[in-house]
Amino acid sequence: MAATSTSTETNPRLEGLAFDLDDGTRKSHSVAQNSSFVTGFFRGLSTREAYSKLLTSLYFVYTAMEETFDSTSEDMVKKMDDSELRRVDALRVDMEYFYGAGWEKIITPSRAAKKYADRVIEVGSDKPKLLIAHQYTRYLGDLFGGQMMSGMATRSLNLEDGKGVAFYTFEDINSPKDFITSWYQKLNELDLTAKEKQEIVDEANYVFELNIEILEELEGSALKAAWTLAWKSFREKMIF
Repeated sequence: MAATSTSTETNPRLEGLAFDLDDGTRKSHSVAQNSSFVTGFFRGLSTREAYSKLLTSLYFVYTAMEETFDSTSEDMVKKMDDSELRRVDALRVDMEYFYGAGWEKIITPSRAAKKYADRVIEVGSDKPKLLIAHQYTRYLGDLFGGQMMSGMATRSLNLEDGKGVAFYTFEDINSPKDFITSWYQKLNELDLTAKEKQEIVDEANYVFELNIEILEELEGSALKAAWTLAWKSFREKMIF
């Protein structure tokens, strides 16, 4: 249920695990750390090949995530796993657009994508509560940055209208800000110890590193810059 804005209502981002994650990962996605941020962003997406490689890597990452979410017995992960956020079906649409029929036999995970997917599977098996860090880092960043990223890709790569950007199109979410506020409220309700919360923050920082490794494999720095901008914008606009 979406939160209503009142002067007396507490912003869920300012307390609990939501605050711990935002504050604890601040350094990981600081724009200042990305020296090529400004030039990369204004240069726009580099090539169709780079963009399709990004989506391919995300397909393997999200497949690992969503299969692990389905198989885990950890109730907290189930609670945070909203169907509206799931991306594998959308990525399948994009894969067919870029690679054509039989794309499943064509694509392979990059080194960074395999490392990322393997980490998801590892924590799902050994410490499933850490999957919450993966939900936070991927789902929220892709939801909030979706409109910007899809617009950039469509314009910069001259994509057909609405084609190749299904991953960044969340048709079942009318207001990303309201949805994320509600998601944060659920996050703060999880019954976690202080140690478990810190472990989730630490994992989120590692997930940011895994994301950056995927982006650094691509041609140019534009995608890395755009992803970083999305997170910067997410931080600023969700504070109310």
